[in-house]
Amino acid sequence: MKKILIVEDDEKLRKNLKELLDASGYEALVLENFKDSLKSILESNANLILLDINIPYINGEVLIREIRKESNVPIIMVTSRDSETDEALSISFGADDYITKPYNPNILLLRIGAVLKRSETTPMIVTYKDLKINMQKGTITKGDIELILTKNEMIIFNYLLNHQNKIVTRDELMTDLWSNNEYINDNALTVNVSRLRSKLKEVGYENIIETRKKVGYILS
Repeated sequence: MKKILIVEDDEKLRKNLKELLDASGYEALVLENFKDSLKSILESNANLILLDINIPYINGEVLIREIRKESNVPIIMVTSRDSETDEALSISFGADDYITKPYNPNILLLRIGAVLKRSETTPMIVTYKDLKINMQKGTITKGDIELILTKNEMIIFNYLLNHQNKIVTRDELMTDLWSNNEYINDNALTVNVSRLRSKLKEVGYENIIETRKKVGYILS
């Protein structure tokens, strides 16, 4: 039975979430100690964290960054704020998905199932030249250098890796992102590709993602 840790300070919502998850075949745990959230989360050994962005003592986005220094446990951010900026920040800090209150319980369960499935079925390590790409951790490693990719950057890089030396259209990348519940627009795709290129440059691989004008990209 998968364990899901609920990090939510609203007592009523916390209770409802626990009842929903317990009734859906999960073992729902509830964080009680908000003064030492990081320690409690790491000690829970949960399979997934359902993390509210606004909790006592520490901002949820800051907490994600601290968790990611120690653990690759899947995290779904829950927030009452609805903006692309909040979503982008949450994902860039290491969240695996994002849902806004008030949410449909069925949609939440689908998101949880998708994130858990993705964490189980994604190959742990793939290689590209002398780089090691950890799909679950979302990292690129070269020697002692380890770079953290956002979820979108990893999805894009993984798709390009799977189609190496072939032209990948922007529409194909957008479709793959949407298949992973990442609903980004054309401008956001450009930004994510640019950030991915910058990170690859940090490990010595500049210009390996070529732009084919009016077509898409190719990873050489």
